[in-house]
Amino acid sequence: MSYFDFTSFEASFYHHIKYVLGKKIEDATKLDLMNAVSSAVGKYLMDISFETNQRYRDNASKRLYYLSMEFLIGRLLSNNLMNLGIYDKCARFLKKIGYDLEELVEEEQHPSLGNGGLGRLAACFLDSMASLDMPGFGYGINYDYGLFKQVIVNGYQREKPDYWPNRSSPWLIRRSGNKCMIPIYGKIEDTKDMDGEYNPMWTDWKLLIGRPHDILITGYGGRTVNRLRLFSAWASEDFDMKIFNDGDYFKAVEEKIKSETISKILYPSDSKEVGKELRLVQEYFLVACSVRDVIRIYQKENTGFDQFHEKVAIQLNDTHPALTVAELMRVLVDENALEWEKAWNITTKTLGYTNHTLLPEALETWPVSIVKRVIPRHLQIIYEINRRFIDTVKEKFGENSAPLISKMSIIREGGEKQVRMANLAIIGSHSVNGVAKVHSELVKTKLVPDFYSFYPDKFNNKTNGVTPRRWIVSCNPGLTKLICEAIGDRWIKDLERIRKIEDFQDDSAFIDQFMQIKKENKTRLAKIIQQKAFEKVDPESIFDIHAKRIHEYKRQLLNILNIIHMYLLIKEDHVDIGHPRTFIFAGKAAPGYHTAKLIIKLIHSIAAVVNKDPEVNQLLKVVFLPDYRVSLAEKIIPAADVSEQISTAGMEASGTGNMKFAMNGAVTIGTLDGANIEIYEQVGKENIYIFGLTVEEVEQARHQYNPKEYLEKDERLKRVLGALSSDLFCPKEPKLFQHIYNTLVEQGDYYLHFADFSSYVNAQAMIGKDFKQSNQWAVKALLNTARTGMFSSDRTIKEYAGDIWNIKSQI
Repeated sequence: MSYFDFTSFEASFYHHIKYVLGKKIEDATKLDLMNAVSSAVGKYLMDISFETNQRYRDNASKRLYYLSMEFLIGRLLSNNLMNLGIYDKCARFLKKIGYDLEELVEEEQHPSLGNGGLGRLAACFLDSMASLDMPGFGYGINYDYGLFKQVIVNGYQREKPDYWPNRSSPWLIRRSGNKCMIPIYGKIEDTKDMDGEYNPMWTDWKLLIGRPHDILITGYGGRTVNRLRLFSAWASEDFDMKIFNDGDYFKAVEEKIKSETISKILYPSDSKEVGKELRLVQEYFLVACSVRDVIRIYQKENTGFDQFHEKVAIQLNDTHPALTVAELMRVLVDENALEWEKAWNITTKTLGYTNHTLLPEALETWPVSIVKRVIPRHLQIIYEINRRFIDTVKEKFGENSAPLISKMSIIREGGEKQVRMANLAIIGSHSVNGVAKVHSELVKTKLVPDFYSFYPDKFNNKTNGVTPRRWIVSCNPGLTKLICEAIGDRWIKDLERIRKIEDFQDDSAFIDQFMQIKKENKTRLAKIIQQKAFEKVDPESIFDIHAKRIHEYKRQLLNILNIIHMYLLIKEDHVDIGHPRTFIFAGKAAPGYHTAKLIIKLIHSIAAVVNKDPEVNQLLKVVFLPDYRVSLAEKIIPAADVSEQISTAGMEASGTGNMKFAMNGAVTIGTLDGANIEIYEQVGKENIYIFGLTVEEVEQARHQYNPKEYLEKDERLKRVLGALSSDLFCPKEPKLFQHIYNTLVEQGDYYLHFADFSSYVNAQAMIGKDFKQSNQWAVKALLNTARTGMFSSDRTIKEYAGDIWNIKSQI
């Protein structure tokens, strides 16, 4: 493109060093140089952004706004350089003046805007919308602190603040002219208008200021640049001058600090009332700022609201932004005087809702008392939406409606009244989608079957995907080069084309190169393991990787039980376990989740025994990599031989890590859960290791499941649990893992570890044998990469765009 004049790039780079930082090039630090490169890239992005926005205006494009509490976007410098097509040019320029681009990339600090799969999915979607030249924009919160930085002390997880210096980020653009004024707290006064109609007045509210900041999102090829808009919370004034002038200086400052706490940290603890209130305020703040900004942009090009749903689509990423239903209604009815029915028609046609959970207890609810205190007018609107909805249920089902109403009502009665956010999102949206085939079916048949019966046309499936730009091209350059040399580079924007490399499965030279790249990635990860976990591992061993949030349903514990089994096979039985293994774990446990944190300690305790045992450690090693995040995932995923996707069937909505691992040539061992089912369908049963109960079998097992029966019947399991309940792995802290033992044996083993243990152990034994057949294993790995075309987020976005949002590419 005409913008990519590298002479101007070099000039921008030197200008930043000299005139922004006030330094000579020889005095600049690596961080200075990274910021200088980012500044030069940012000028490209801004120029393309202006051109993109003009294109959207000229085409009168409908726009999509994606609301999410999380955007786990990762480092941006290398991704932007790659998408602009100037990575190699930049690397050569820096090398010419004595610097290494890869070293500078490592200086960039992660934006602390997300936690796990929800936020990473949102980031992939932004990349795909820009790469497909679609008018799609993100809305989130400009957090100062992420979830937490994980450190390991004596095997225990410890949480440290995860601070992102957002105010000095080279990518964050402050938009000072578009502040959003947000009312909060106060009370409702019942009044009447001039016609005698009920006219509630929201009075005595406080005012929050939402200050917008943009991160520009580059599409692959550099033709389109969209944005992620993030709001920081500020007090309405520097502080309340009346309080200050009355002499209470500390209270004046305290009020300002309290307001600005809203955007301080991702997911504050909600274990206490004040934490619950802060989380609700965060969700409202995101929704209110986003709705105001969306309407402001719409009104720049349109008058009235008749065309609103034809020009605007809003997608709710899970229930966190569900208050959008009430806020959009409030703005349309209270601030723009639309009749209720018209406002409701616009609202439901504008909004879509994505569900991400199958656990009923995980569906978000808020005490009515807190909602009334924080946003009293919204509670009124929610009650009115609910009243009208219940009337339609009664009209349809008559005398038989009472049981349905108790389940479908937005307000949960009995005890402390609660607002059910999922019910609000379903009633207020025209589309409700799950994120994998099996998940979407379970949403309809198990999670909210009454809503599906009532609104059958609303429900649909949109299987998740991930962007191949970050999860192959950026994180696995060796594999990218090999594929491009074989089939060209069009697969980068059309991942279905990657299937052409399947033609090379009988080409020994290609296969050798493919596996050599895998070995290089494993060698790189081995160095990181030695640096971070202080353990030397063999890149020739099987790298079996379990990298995801630590949770009982994700069943890191099942993996651990098999590791103990393997350890005992080698140590006591002197059995050949097949090819040597390195089991690699990574993931964070929620700070208040005792069992998950104890599982992390158990992993470290087992590693301490296994890795120091000379009879075992040539065949088996266990490591835990701390502080799992996007940049670490980019090193881990390309190095995996085996991908652990072993959740209890029916509990994982989709998963996206499973897709990333398969794209990079890892062979999955997994249950028929989430998107594993679609991976199984795509790669073929010979190229994946499926074990365990199906969703239907899990449902049946729950009625009569007794873990002690499995324990009695299975000698292997009995021996493993004997080792776990002994002090073998905790000699200095006796009975440390008794809680885990009790959870499995005495408290019902809710996640069915014992039911799947034998099947899992057998599948793992098969992996050990099959890996020794190096050529056959290489073909399995190659076919996983070749057959993952459908798991591109480009495909997912095209489906959302066509079926839900009605937006198109704008070229």
